[in-house]
Order: sequence, then C-alpha cells, then structure tokens
Amino acid sequence: MKKQASLSPYWQCQLAGWTIAALYWEVDAFVRSPVFSYSFAALNFVADITVNLLLTHAYRRFALQHGWHLLRPKALLWRIAPAVIILAVCFTLAVSLRFYWWDPHQGTFLQYLQINSRVPFMTGIRTMAVWVLAWHLYHYAQQQHTASRENARLQLLTKEIQLDNLTAQLNPHFFFNSLNNIKSLVLEDPTLARRAIDLLSDLLRNALYKRSDQLVTLQEELQLVSDYLELEKLRFEERLQVHIQADPALSHMGVPPLSLQTLVENGIKHGIAHSVNGGSIVINIAREGDRVLLSVQNPGTLQGTAAGGLGIRNLRERLQLQFSGQASFEIAGLPEGNVLAVIAIPFIH
Repeated sequence: MKKQASLSPYWQCQLAGWTIAALYWEVDAFVRSPVFSYSFAALNFVADITVNLLLTHAYRRFALQHGWHLLRPKALLWRIAPAVIILAVCFTLAVSLRFYWWDPHQGTFLQYLQINSRVPFMTGIRTMAVWVLAWHLYHYAQQQHTASRENARLQLLTKEIQLDNLTAQLNPHFFFNSLNNIKSLVLEDPTLARRAIDLLSDLLRNALYKRSDQLVTLQEELQLVSDYLELEKLRFEERLQVHIQADPALSHMGVPPLSLQTLVENGIKHGIAHSVNGGSIVINIAREGDRVLLSVQNPGTLQGTAAGGLGIRNLRERLQLQFSGQASFEIAGLPEGNVLAVIAIPFIH
C-alpha cells in the first residue's frame, strides 16, 4: 500500500505556529471583551490562520525567488523593513474588513479604517516582523552550518592531499631512485648532490609542515613544482623536458595547495614514465577573462587511472568546495598523442 506524503517541516511549523497565535488572540478577546460571540470567534480563528498562512507563504516565495535568503544582514535589512510594513498593511485590511463585515458601522469602510486601523496595524507589524526575522534567522543558521560543514570537509581533504603527497614522495620507486641518484652524484658532482639533498628535503618539509593553508600563492605552488621537477630530472635525465610559462601578474593569486603539483605528478607517472623517449611537461598559467587557467600537458594517452585516480578525484572535490562550484577541472586526450589537464579558477582581483 502506497504511503501518503506527510507535511514538510515548514508546513508543520506554519500550521502549528499560526494555530497557537490564533488561539492566543481568541483567548485574549474572551478575557477582554464583555460581549463574546462564539460564532465570530470561530470565524476569526479560521480567518487568522488562513490569512497569516497566505501572507507569510507569499513572502517566503518572493524572498526565495529573489535570493533574499542568501543576502548578508546589512543588505537584507533594507528589504525586509518595507516588506514587513506591506505585510502589516495587508494584515490590517484583512482584519478590519472582517470586523466591518460582521458588525457594519456607520460610514464607509475607509472611514472605519481611519478610526480603527491602529491596533490591527501594530499587531501586524509585531507579528510579521517576528515571523520574517525568524525565517531569515533559520536560513542564516542553515548557511552557517553548511559553511562550517564544507570548511571541515575542505580541511579534511587538504589533510588527505598532504598525506597523498607525502606517500608519493616516500614511495619506494621515487625515494630510492632519488637516493641512488644522490649517491652516484656524491663522488661525481658533490655540488649537484648537495642540491639534490636540499630538493628532497624541501619536498618532504612541504609535505609535512607547509600545506595546512587552504590557499597558497601561485608563486609558492610553482616553486614546489619546480623543485619536484628538478629532482625528477635527475631520474629521467634527458627523457624529461620542462617548459613553464606563467603570467607574472598572477604570482600572488591564491590557489589550492598541491593542485598544480598533482597534475605534474600525474603527467610524469602516466606519461613520461611510460614513454621510452620521454617527452615534455608543458605548464601554462594565464588569465582568460574572469578565470585563471592552470594547464599541464604531457605525452601519452588518456587512461582511466590517469583521469580518475585518487589524487584527481581529491582535486576535483577540493576545487568544488574551495570555490563554491565556480572552479572546474578537465582532462582530455589530444590528437597528437598528448594529454591536457586544465584547472579553471575564478580570477580574484
């Protein structure tokens, strides 16, 4: 048997809240009024719930359509103040029309409004202001909760990429090759051996200590990539060629740590290492309109592991969280036997 759809939390709160408010108003009228009409009280009870449901739901739809629930408090204040007044006017008209119809008075409805509209208007101001503020406070709390959750997830991903990078630096193939290269250089070229030790030390230090920030400057990321490539060049020698072209004006722009390095490492692992003749790692960083493109091109064909490995999946998710969906990552095979990976992030002035 098919289950009936239950009311959403929003409608449950709406019905419960306005029912309680309507009951309060009827009890208050019973206590204050020397002449209490039960039939008019029943009419008022149903009318109060209906009118307030319609007014507040209309405001909710309007606010959602115009993105008011996403505004900061200062920008929101200039919008909700007149909105509350408009809602209060509508509330006053609904209440006054009901009383005028039930017990007709001398004169026109406008004359009745001039004499009796103050009390329902002030009640409308208080009631609608409370509802509007409560609704926006709920959405503000939801945004804060979402932001906190995303920041926590982003920090976790940053830690994961640090560990992934440390694993990459310490994997036996990379680590022992680097040590063997350094060992052979100790007698042949002590200066170059010392340089290689410094590079390996810097890479490990970066992996261990220097990547706790959610963003680093492009200059810092390029320095890490240069150190990594210089050390890998000891391993591949002439099989690895490097070409880096970066706009100097972007050097202080923030990028996710190890983002470019992940692409370079991916290109060497799945491209250079599998090619007998090696090839070139081509890095290009340039601004294109309101975006900055970070691209890495390497020889090879696009394989499933290269396009969907742990490092790449992690990078995609970090970009999504860090830039709220405004960044993107694409990797594609090129006709000339190369693979191109591109990160696009918003340009921050």
